Amino acid sequence: MNTTELVTAAWTTATHAADVLALIPAAEPEPKGIDTDGVVKFFATNIAPILLAVLGVIFIGRASKGEISKVLTSSAIAIVGLAFIAGAATLFFVGDYIINLIFE
Repeated sequence: MNTTELVTAAWTTATHAADVLALIPAAEPEPKGIDTDGVVKFFATNIAPILLAVLGVIFIGRASKGEISKVLTSSAIAIVGLAFIAGAATLFFVGDYIINLIFE
């Protein structure tokens, strides 16, 4: 077997291997997770204002009936609830910062 036949046989085998590899489908991309940033943004821009408007209507309705003490109590409860929500959001970002600081 001379060099020309050896090169021809090697070239044929290499092109056949390349053709076989071309037939193998590419790996599918990994599935994406839930877009939590988008969900939080949706609730903050769409749901929260509606809920606050409903609370405002309830407070105005009670105040017009003369139930000022109930309005003040409900307002205080709403303000405390908003403070808890703000605290939870703050802890979320602080925790994310700490995790990034530790695992960098």
